[in-house]
Amino acid sequence: MVRYILGRLLSAIPTLFLIITISFFLMRVAPGGPFDLERPLEAKVMENLNKMYNLDKSLWEQYIIYMKNVLQGDFGPSFFFRDFSINELFAQSLPISIQLGLSALTLALIVGGIMGVSAAIKQNRGVDYAVMTAATLGVTIPNFVVAPCLTLFLGVYLGWLPVGGWGGGAFVNVILPVVTLALPQIAVIARLTRGSMIEALRSNHVRTARAYGLSGYTIIVVHALRGAILPVVSYMGPAAAALLTGSVVIETIFGIPGIGRYFVQGALNRDYTLVMGTVVVVACFVIIFNLIVDVLYAALDPRVRFD
Repeated sequence: MVRYILGRLLSAIPTLFLIITISFFLMRVAPGGPFDLERPLEAKVMENLNKMYNLDKSLWEQYIIYMKNVLQGDFGPSFFFRDFSINELFAQSLPISIQLGLSALTLALIVGGIMGVSAAIKQNRGVDYAVMTAATLGVTIPNFVVAPCLTLFLGVYLGWLPVGGWGGGAFVNVILPVVTLALPQIAVIARLTRGSMIEALRSNHVRTARAYGLSGYTIIVVHALRGAILPVVSYMGPAAAALLTGSVVIETIFGIPGIGRYFVQGALNRDYTLVMGTVVVVACFVIIFNLIVDVLYAALDPRVRFD
């Protein structure tokens, strides 16, 4: 297992290198620049800015400088938030995105898992139909529609919850963005759990457990759920990376100062270093969570071995 983990981590190095390289040159090839304004700056001011941020050098020189800084853990200064470096922005925003994403992920696993198991146990009954209808709606209705509706109803009309802001992570401020972010994941997890649980309940080892007279709780939780949760575990790799690094839509709508919101602002303002730093962080999360998922999969399924 240790050898496999080390091998995966080593193989992640060229993957990150390719991601950084492709993203770097795509950002530079796109038209426009970080200091292009409706009213152009004076030539001397533009010259000084380009020199300050190494934009006066050739593209390959800029690339080499950026790679050297990244290897030292330095993502460089922000072109738009000029009083902050990218590391400082991430130090402020990444914990907020992680808290938001982790809360949404936990809620999605609990609620989606319970819904999926309930639907599988009551297959082709009212509960099953209700869960599948709700799951279909959760998958098809996008976040940018759900968020304003919840904000308008619970925040404006009823006045139960604040309609925006982080409030230092206060519980009332977290409810709406977490629920909105979790709803699509709840729907997907419910559908995955239902399908795999139905298959698990029809497997031979579950039939044998029933023949031995085990209780329904033991059969479902101990024997069936362990096999049924494997597709959910596989799905959680990219889902967890997307949630824990923040949602662009949710953080923008609710005014949450997370990494997703900074990514939008960086893209709109052609903040090269901010966009590049976000890409690197997201790529690292994807690689790490996929590795965690593979390890969990082997722990849950004894047939999987890493030789």
